[in-house]
Amino acid sequence: MDLLWQQTEYFDSILSEWRGVTSEWVNASKGSTNNFIEFVTSPNNPDGVLKKALLNGSLTINDHAYYWPHFTAISEPVDEDVMLFTTSKLTGHAGSRFGWALIKDENVYNRTLRYVELNTEGTSRDTQLRMLKLYKVILIITTQRILAKLGGGKGDIFTFGYKTMRKRWIKLNQVVSLSKLFSLQKLPTSQYCNYFNTTRHPSPAYGWLKCEMEEDEDCDAVLRAGGISGRSGTIYSDDKKHVRVSLIKSQDDFDQLITKLTALVTQTKTTA
Repeated sequence: MDLLWQQTEYFDSILSEWRGVTSEWVNASKGSTNNFIEFVTSPNNPDGVLKKALLNGSLTINDHAYYWPHFTAISEPVDEDVMLFTTSKLTGHAGSRFGWALIKDENVYNRTLRYVELNTEGTSRDTQLRMLKLYKVILIITTQRILAKLGGGKGDIFTFGYKTMRKRWIKLNQVVSLSKLFSLQKLPTSQYCNYFNTTRHPSPAYGWLKCEMEEDEDCDAVLRAGGISGRSGTIYSDDKKHVRVSLIKSQDDFDQLITKLTALVTQTKTTA
């Protein structure tokens, strides 16, 4: 749901308006949400929880930007009417701005295609060539893994990604647990993953950090005072007590995050 309300209000279309987060409409009267378009982000941004549509009668757009084995267990094939994916979370090439949609209804597909043509005139050729090269490499190493029956060797992008994200999630939890200053989102301790054919542990893209001290009303300000840049919970229609901390960054940046967060937690613990 990242920035959706800002985008909706900015474009100020006569065809649509922002009506708030889904939770505000779950108990709405029957039929009152028939003209709604519900955005379902699964895994959810920012907390990494797998989500399903909640509103009866609404149309849904399912954002699966994070539905990859290095971020979450692949519990089942996705098969909704409109599904969005992006290379920015698959390989980390966010700057290329390359994503795709799977749309079952031909009429919806044609209207979407026309909008893209008018809005951006399509995707640049250099971006398409860059992405084609990336996907060829991914397919080659994945095919080699399957043929060799390695079960996820060193060359497998998802195995490498999962191990990296898992280590970072463990490290973040260790630092947060040093004091009662912060807490993190609760995720299932383990889930069966159909890609790895085994049970795997959490490895989300973000830490959904909460300031637990009553006096720390603006958690983003608390982190920034310690030299840590996050995204305030208000961006995600939550309160100022929450901040999204990114784990998908260079190793150097992540190490700095852990160092500064440790200093912040230790300092608070010492002065308490």
